[in-house]
Amino acid sequence: MNMKKVTFSAFAVILFLVSVLSVYAQEMNPEAAKLYNAGNEKLKAGNYGAAITHYEDALKIQQDYRIFYQKGISQRKAGKLQDAKVTFEECIKLKSDFDGAYNALGGVLFSMGNLNEAVSNFEKVLQISTNNNTKNTVKKNLAKAYAKLGTNEISGGNSSKAIEYLTKSIEYDNYDAAYLSLAKLYSETGNYDKSLTASESAMKYRSSISKGGPYYYMGIAYKFKGDTQKAKEMFNNAKADPQYKKTAEYELTLLQ
Repeated sequence: MNMKKVTFSAFAVILFLVSVLSVYAQEMNPEAAKLYNAGNEKLKAGNYGAAITHYEDALKIQQDYRIFYQKGISQRKAGKLQDAKVTFEECIKLKSDFDGAYNALGGVLFSMGNLNEAVSNFEKVLQISTNNNTKNTVKKNLAKAYAKLGTNEISGGNSSKAIEYLTKSIEYDNYDAAYLSLAKLYSETGNYDKSLTASESAMKYRSSISKGGPYYYMGIAYKFKGDTQKAKEMFNNAKADPQYKKTAEYELTLLQ
């Protein structure tokens, strides 16, 4: 099976903790606060260029981590990933315990393909955050980052490293696509018990994949475990999925 058929949700799952609350004068220089709040309004309206301009003007008055953060959010939404990366790094320099900035920086790095750096920033959030909702979201981010690292290793032909990353992925979250990739890898290496378990988990936690993949690899596992009846049942289920139809039908012909 072509691993390109296993798709991973990219940055859509990365949560930015955007705060657009007004800032009172006593918390920030009044002129900077006025520009900051104006930037927040533009950000909410989707006018990212204008928001960035307001934040930059505010930063000329006061170097405040909140202004850097909102500027980074605007740059990210405008697709200016490198600029957003630099801005979030400046935010962290001013407030090194701000979990939202590490999460946002991790998301930008993920989108840029800097997966190991993304993982480091997401893991930093888990170290410093006291918010369970934030931690749970970041665990999902980590699962997807490790899953992507795993697929990269698959493309490079390093199955053992791929399994290591994919196993790390499911330690953080029950990510269906990671389970499916593990099912395929275990099947290819002849570990059919583990392939069957991974396939069942992929089906149990299915949210982003079709049913065909788990059914197909369950069929392969049962076939090599000598349970022809169960193998046929799984392949018949798998062939209902257009993506796995031909391969499932081929396996069924071999079991006639």
